[in-house]
Amino acid sequence: MAENIFNRMAKKYDNEQRIELANTVAAEVRKHLPADSNKTLIDYGCGTGLIGLQFTDYFKQLIFSDISEGMMEVVSEKIEAGNVKNAETRATDELDNNEADVIIVSLVMLHVPEYKELIKKLYTLLNDSGQLLIADFDKNESIYHEKVHNGFTHDEMHSALIDAGFKSADIKTFYHGEKVFMNKDASMFLASAEK
Repeated sequence: MAENIFNRMAKKYDNEQRIELANTVAAEVRKHLPADSNKTLIDYGCGTGLIGLQFTDYFKQLIFSDISEGMMEVVSEKIEAGNVKNAETRATDELDNNEADVIIVSLVMLHVPEYKELIKKLYTLLNDSGQLLIADFDKNESIYHEKVHNGFTHDEMHSALIDAGFKSADIKTFYHGEKVFMNKDASMFLASAEK
């Protein structure tokens, strides 16, 4: 199996630009979170937890999940160092159906060749009337990389969400940044979908 590049990056992942972008995404996500704090959040493809760890006071339980063991180790260290009692890490294949009330997926879909299949999987992890929040890049024709999507149109993402079974999907661009996507200027959207 090919080495997971994110394992190599994990210890040095949290640079100033990534932290700033994560804070921007978290601020937008916060606007869409349920008022009821008696809920479970999965931060799927959590990386080092830069976004999900900002919501420890918003949820009864937080589950951080990533395919990179290195990233999960960093999140575990942060949970322990911060003495966060309502958070845990779990491998993506250990997540249970109907387990989450809210799932956050930030800058993950662009790395997933079969992103529509992932959206279907995330649908099964949500409770009835659960909410999926996807933050990712808008389609950007000036970017090409054989292993990364160059973003998504709102129509593409809306179709993928509705096809997966979501009742509704609202998508809007919320951020424009310089050199944030493969060193190019780019914009980001937040998709909010309800099961």
